[in-house]
Amino acid sequence: MDLQQEIENHIRIVEDFPKEGVSFKDFTPIFQNPQLSKKIIKTMADPFRDRVDVVCGIESRGFILGFALALELNVPFVLVRKEGKLPPPVEAESYSLEYGDATLEMVQGQVKDGANVLIHDDVLATGGTAKACALLAEKLGGKVAGFSFLIELSFLNGKEKLKGYDHIHSLLTYD
Repeated sequence: MDLQQEIENHIRIVEDFPKEGVSFKDFTPIFQNPQLSKKIIKTMADPFRDRVDVVCGIESRGFILGFALALELNVPFVLVRKEGKLPPPVEAESYSLEYGDATLEMVQGQVKDGANVLIHDDVLATGGTAKACALLAEKLGGKVAGFSFLIELSFLNGKEKLKGYDHIHSLLTYD
């Protein structure tokens, strides 16, 4: 069985969550299988070995695999959080959501000037959060080296928001 099939076999589909009409992809059963988790981290890291200086993980599910990814790549990990959750000084980037606006923050000084940044989140959906994180990393002097996602919901066209960036990797895609 290939890795994509193995991951898919561990995804729990929860209908009408968090709201009616949404088919939520719960990847947390993967964590019950340490061997699969290790394979996922290694596979996610492979395209970025010796190419990144830091991994930025997006709150909150992006922290889980993002931190493990940073350890596998032997680089620092930076938390990217919702507004007001990190101690100052922070840099912020606001972006639009379907029903309103949101803001992401990073602690200043954790992305060094010229650092090659890997942005990680659990799911690539519409791409707004990943794009905001990229802009934030660039504001702090970093260069976006790529994006890493466990799951891509391609029917939401998230890659469109990330046009102009290279190296967008997802392990499992739902069309």
